[in-house]
Amino acid sequence: MAENTEQNEAKHDSSSSPGMTDQEKEVAASAYEEFTAGKYDESLKHLEALQELNKEDYKIAMNKAVVEFYKSGQTTTGTLKQALMAMKNQVHTSAEDVDGLDDVENSLLYYNQAIIHYHMRQFSEAISIGEKLYQFLEPFEEKFAQAVCFLLVDLYLLTFQPEKALHLLAVLDKLSVQGNNKNGKGENNKDGVNQKAEFTAMIEAAKSKMHQYKVRAYIQMKSSKACKREIKSVMNTAGNSAPSLFLKSNFEYLRGNYRKAVKLLNSSNIAEHPGPIKTGECVRCMFWNNLGCIHFAMGKHNLGIFYFKKALQENDHTCAQLGDGSNGQSKKFTGIPMCALLANKRYELLYNCGIQLLHIGRPLAAFECLMEAVQVYHSNPRLWLRLAECCISANKGGSEQESKGLPCKKGIVQSVVGQGYHRKIVLASQSTQNTIYSGKGQEADKFLSAAPSSPLRKQEVENLRCSILACSAYVALALGDNLMALNHAEKLLHQTKVSGSLKFLGHLYAAEALISLDRISDAIAHLNPENVSDVSMGVLTSEQDQGSDKGDEPVESSGKQTPMCYPSSVTSARAMMLFNLGSAYCLRSEYDKARKCLHQAASMMNTKEIPPEAILLGVYLELQNGNTQLALQIIKRNQLLPTAVQRVSPDSRKKPVQPFQSVQAIQLPSSFTQVQRK
Repeated sequence: MAENTEQNEAKHDSSSSPGMTDQEKEVAASAYEEFTAGKYDESLKHLEALQELNKEDYKIAMNKAVVEFYKSGQTTTGTLKQALMAMKNQVHTSAEDVDGLDDVENSLLYYNQAIIHYHMRQFSEAISIGEKLYQFLEPFEEKFAQAVCFLLVDLYLLTFQPEKALHLLAVLDKLSVQGNNKNGKGENNKDGVNQKAEFTAMIEAAKSKMHQYKVRAYIQMKSSKACKREIKSVMNTAGNSAPSLFLKSNFEYLRGNYRKAVKLLNSSNIAEHPGPIKTGECVRCMFWNNLGCIHFAMGKHNLGIFYFKKALQENDHTCAQLGDGSNGQSKKFTGIPMCALLANKRYELLYNCGIQLLHIGRPLAAFECLMEAVQVYHSNPRLWLRLAECCISANKGGSEQESKGLPCKKGIVQSVVGQGYHRKIVLASQSTQNTIYSGKGQEADKFLSAAPSSPLRKQEVENLRCSILACSAYVALALGDNLMALNHAEKLLHQTKVSGSLKFLGHLYAAEALISLDRISDAIAHLNPENVSDVSMGVLTSEQDQGSDKGDEPVESSGKQTPMCYPSSVTSARAMMLFNLGSAYCLRSEYDKARKCLHQAASMMNTKEIPPEAILLGVYLELQNGNTQLALQIIKRNQLLPTAVQRVSPDSRKKPVQPFQSVQAIQLPSSFTQVQRK
């Protein structure tokens, strides 16, 4: 973040104008000296005397407003904003009117307004003013031009525009070089030497800040090579300070070196960092939040939620210290120092908590967190999708056996009644027409969307659209709206860049909708195992440089594992398709084809991975075939059994039974689409 104190001092400087008398210049100089010394009452007296001499100059009134703002401990931000707006109306100029900025003296007024917009999180308005000021950079004094550039760089990074930020940092490099050249030709007197020393110190501080800004920009761009180069410069200029170690930890997190990222965070001495009243940043809150993000990436979601809760506690504690008891709900912006208005990170932390809770299977708690976050980030489409996923997960009931995909008698045997000869097994009422896999595969969350994350890129918009279509198809099926479900599923399958996982789900959802609509032949075409060629859950992104320079250390696993209910390979996905295909054949009373599909699918999977719905289908087929004893054996053993108990001729018993793996692959879709439903 740009140095707030330096920016605010620039507001009060340059209070004199070329047309001022010597007396007015003397009073203005005295007012500025008292202001820099922190004697605000004395400074106000000098400004009032100056105003008596020159009542028409609005800059004197602006300086009075700034001094009064400092006198209040920078807590009257709303009052200062109103005063500056009144002055802007007084001079009848606007930032949109380029000609109105020809008078460089008016630039301080607009700069002050941009600073207030920045601290009130009104970044678009601040950028609009800053970019107008940037057009008139040459006439400005070097210190003021530098402040304008740093403000714009900060705004560009906050709004995830790293390319523009890097362009401005290149301009700042040129400004510092030009300043050094001009200063080197200065006078050799005592004042000149002091001025040169002061300017050199300012340039060195600016260089350190520029290196930090470049690291932040390269991290947003995921440019590992350039970031690694700048990290070395940051460590050389800033040493092992908290900001430099936080940036280096972020860099290692980007590369996948999570343990090293944690080690760097733990080595930072956050106790020495100034509090949020001075810097507007709660370092303790950021520390716990960063640990939560790292453990999220490692797949340790319970640890992650623990750290996010710690971050929320630190944030609430900071808000209580600042007097922001309403946790950011107050709209008056009074009673809190202006630089601390950005300290409250409650809604960003709630967003993180919600995502973490969704991953550990607590959708209702996640929904509560995300509902609070959506009040602020209501324009974030990915946030709305996460809310929908919370509802879907809660509606499914959170069945542990279903989520783990383990075969369990609980999913088949509903109850046992009677004893001895009268003992009966009651099966769960589940129609074979239901698709066996009904869960939604979630994309690997990268959280690069709208605020509080980065804007969606073109490819990310396409990926998000695919996820939304898959979600919509699932919801429509759950609500019994089969036509709408089919519409969403077909739209999903027609997307140009749909991931393998969502394409697999699209075929399943389309088939289920078609079966419900009594269009079995069309459903069979979707259940063709050859439709599945990829089940990866990753999405295509434009991370050209990420991972190109991983260093000598082995990169740790991200920990983001595929859910156990989701097929881990193309083979298991095709087995899922065959199970569903068998269900479709049962509806057409083509039990032989259904049995072939079932046993071919069973041969492609581990026995323990066969879903309970497939076992139920096997029971149904044996009952249809009259093999009651084999059906009972399947229920008791909770696994599919070879159909060797079927009636066979005496000659065929002498022949060895062919293993199920030798069953020829069923030719799809031609052989199936020709068979009409009976």
